[in-house]
Amino acid sequence: MITPRFYCTQTLEVVAVSIYCPSVRASDVEINVDETLLTVHINPYFLRINFPHSVLEDDQSSATYDPSSGYLTVTLTKETKGQEFPDLDLLAKLLAPRHVEIPKQPAIEVIGSETSPQSELEELVDLTDAISLEQREILEDILKSFPAAENDWQFPQTIAEPSSPLQLSTKRYYGFLDMYTGYFTQVAHTENDVNELGSEAESCLPEERRAKRLQHEEMKWDEEHYMADYVDDDYIQELLTWEDPELGYAECIFTESENMTMLNLPRKEYLPTQSQQRNLYLTLLTLLFACAYDRRTTQHDPTPESAWTICSLVPAFSALDPPPYIYSENAPLSIPTSGFTDHDLASALIPSYRRSLAFPLYRSFAMADACRDDVAAILAKGRRMVTRYLLEMKHVLDHHEVYYVYSKIWVDDFCVWIQASASDEMMLDIAHQLKALAITKSMIGWDIEDLEAATLLDTTSSDSDNESSE
Repeated sequence: MITPRFYCTQTLEVVAVSIYCPSVRASDVEINVDETLLTVHINPYFLRINFPHSVLEDDQSSATYDPSSGYLTVTLTKETKGQEFPDLDLLAKLLAPRHVEIPKQPAIEVIGSETSPQSELEELVDLTDAISLEQREILEDILKSFPAAENDWQFPQTIAEPSSPLQLSTKRYYGFLDMYTGYFTQVAHTENDVNELGSEAESCLPEERRAKRLQHEEMKWDEEHYMADYVDDDYIQELLTWEDPELGYAECIFTESENMTMLNLPRKEYLPTQSQQRNLYLTLLTLLFACAYDRRTTQHDPTPESAWTICSLVPAFSALDPPPYIYSENAPLSIPTSGFTDHDLASALIPSYRRSLAFPLYRSFAMADACRDDVAAILAKGRRMVTRYLLEMKHVLDHHEVYYVYSKIWVDDFCVWIQASASDEMMLDIAHQLKALAITKSMIGWDIEDLEAATLLDTTSSDSDNESSE
């Protein structure tokens, strides 16, 4: 079946769905309405839409087909007149399966009990009283032979060392909510320059992936490259003054191309735990950081290197290592409304900072700070703007013969999750925190402040020598 193009409009009383299905016989249309669910079938097209609120198929409802334009328009009455149907432009959310609540049943049910605790206690007392004096003496001698008996059977105890979860399978999972495996089986035979796990991508444990990522970052860090960009920064200063035109728009209206891309996204429903939900927001920061870096350094004119740049800057792509990266042992005294502390956000972005200083062409701490501000601005615009940036990232990756795999295991699902489950309020709170967040050079771990001071000193000395020689 083919999912047709469609769009939705609404008034105070009705909601209308316009479906593009050219060259069909209108008499063959099958339409079914069940509370929030609308299904339309007309061979070879099939469309299932899950509205945020219930609709009715009554006398005011209608379905009309215009052969000249190829559009079938289905008009349904709102169950509650005047009720606003939000997010009708988020097509992936409308196409998501309807969530069904499963009633929770008790795991254990007590049918009955043959003996009560009181009767068991009385039986134990009767047995003890029946022991003879000689048997008591023998029992005491036996107990004295055990050292623990003198300490009321209190054996020394130690806290067990934490161990890795028992692995019952050789498969390793990765990607969005750890749902994928097998995508890097033949990675050794592909030209995947961003893969930092090598041929072990399918066998590495999460802690091994992180160790390999950190080792690779240390290996790629080049002091001379950073110092050269720090001194000769004319072009970097030009990039820093660039402003993304997308962020200046009052609202985000999806284009026809973006709507078509959203129609082709997977139809999935995600049930993340609270911890997984937090980690998805943190991973989203790293994706938007990479997208913001590429847009700023290319001034929104992607190059053939854009796919490599994006994948290199996202640890979840290159090393299959998403956040969280640092765990705080002590809980903060107060939790912001977003549920994330400054420590949480900083630890998620520090690897992105490090990689922006170690991998791409332009390596500048000020550039990394500018990208963080871009991420805050994107989040402040809400789910639609975030979706637009992710769709652009998907477009760049999908057109690369190797890096498209990262779109399959990460970006596609993020595009669906953002529209269907993410919270505008949560993203706005995170945006405010990011704007005020301070990530210092000392957090990066490469003595950047000392390097910059030495570079300035050397530059000053060279200028003084030149003036003396003149």
